[in-house]
Amino acid sequence: MKKYFKLDILSSVNHIFQGEVYSLIAPGQAGYLGVLAHHAPLIASLVPGKIIFEEVSGKRTIIQSERNGFLDVHNNRVIILLE
Repeated sequence: MKKYFKLDILSSVNHIFQGEVYSLIAPGQAGYLGVLAHHAPLIASLVPGKIIFEEVSGKRTIIQSERNGFLDVHNNRVIILLE
């Protein structure tokens, strides 16, 4: 059974996504970052690129971000803040 975690993607103008996902790939400054359930705590800077995640429904979603931002992983929850 796959394990999931909560994901929130926010920008300065709206809430882009909120839900439970199995995996996340995000564009960090040193390359793409992968996150699965129960990942160690992490704070990272993000650069423009593709944010890819698999929802618990099995749907794979790709968001093309043109903005810098930050990713925070803590207590089985990921928050992405985009400029």
